[in-house]
Amino acid sequence: MKKVLILSVTAGEGHNATAKALAAEFERQGNAAFVLDTFQYVSPAAAKFLSEGYLLVTDKAKSAYKTGYRLAEKRRGKAKPVVHLVDMAFSDDIKKFIDTVGCDVVLFTHSFAGMILDYMKKKNMISIPTLGILTDFTFHPYWEDCTANDYVFVPSAALLLQGRRKGFRDEQIIETGIPINPRFSDTVPQNEARRQLGLDENTTTILIMGGSMGYGNMAETVQRIDSLYLDRNFQMIVVCGNNKDAKDDLDRLVSAGTLAHKTLVTGFVDYVSLLMDASDCIVTKPGGLTTSESLAKGLPMVIVNPIPGQEERNTEFLLNNGAACAVSKTCPLEDCLYQLLASPARLDAMKTCVKALAHPTSTEDVCRFTISLCEKLESKG
Repeated sequence: MKKVLILSVTAGEGHNATAKALAAEFERQGNAAFVLDTFQYVSPAAAKFLSEGYLLVTDKAKSAYKTGYRLAEKRRGKAKPVVHLVDMAFSDDIKKFIDTVGCDVVLFTHSFAGMILDYMKKKNMISIPTLGILTDFTFHPYWEDCTANDYVFVPSAALLLQGRRKGFRDEQIIETGIPINPRFSDTVPQNEARRQLGLDENTTTILIMGGSMGYGNMAETVQRIDSLYLDRNFQMIVVCGNNKDAKDDLDRLVSAGTLAHKTLVTGFVDYVSLLMDASDCIVTKPGGLTTSESLAKGLPMVIVNPIPGQEERNTEFLLNNGAACAVSKTCPLEDCLYQLLASPARLDAMKTCVKALAHPTSTEDVCRFTISLCEKLESKG
């Protein structure tokens, strides 16, 4: 049995969800796993500032966030000394946890945690393996300050060139996909999934998701899709996440009978896998986790409301690799969906591209690689 520490950072839910999925799989394989919110462990005040600040700027100050993200991407050289003061301040507490628990390996799901480990590696504070995980389809700013870590798991081999630019060697970069809950590797037949959800079994089904926080005007989105005329009938599943106001608005629309198409509305649920099994395509924000789950389920994507920065990079990657189409000012949602669903050939071609990018066993693969690395080092030592 190995003791695995997984460092996360709360800036959105994707990093934490990835950490939890990994911890569950490590434990299923007979190991002990510890998930630590890096900032919360060392400084709850800093954690609150980072978490609430991220939600604020990505929702209310998108232009500022976009500018800041782009400036961070364009900067030259390593992080400024003030950033490394944080690494120094946090490193002693992280080392104490590692030594107290007796960890055999450390994984991290955010570059901020990776920078702390990078500093610790360079100062010879730890000798155990440290491995990073990309939770988006891009190397975020500051990953160039994580290269002293042993490996980085990436969602696609197509990111090898980006990794080289950040300073990683080819042998450090491992393609596994973004770790997702293993339930997304299991599939319920589409008709059966629809039957379980109380939907029409033979009707084209569009899944609409707004992320964990239900970003965007979801009622407007549903009404626009509802007005779409197709040669075939369709139905909708709408997941509002934690956005109670959005769910209330949609519940009123359904209750009033103003929608022409059958619509199932949910809040935050733990059976998204089943919802995806029931669907033919998904309208979604391009968060790394949701898009990875969609890929694992073979769902073509229509991308809406990307958060500036990493979600824009996810959009570019998915478009360039044929797995998605994206709404824009000149290509509205109705056009994207019509072009996708009115052409069986295009839908089939997109499904082929989706399948090429999918990694349904990503979590298991990351865990097996990690434990195998520990065992190899142990046999040598």
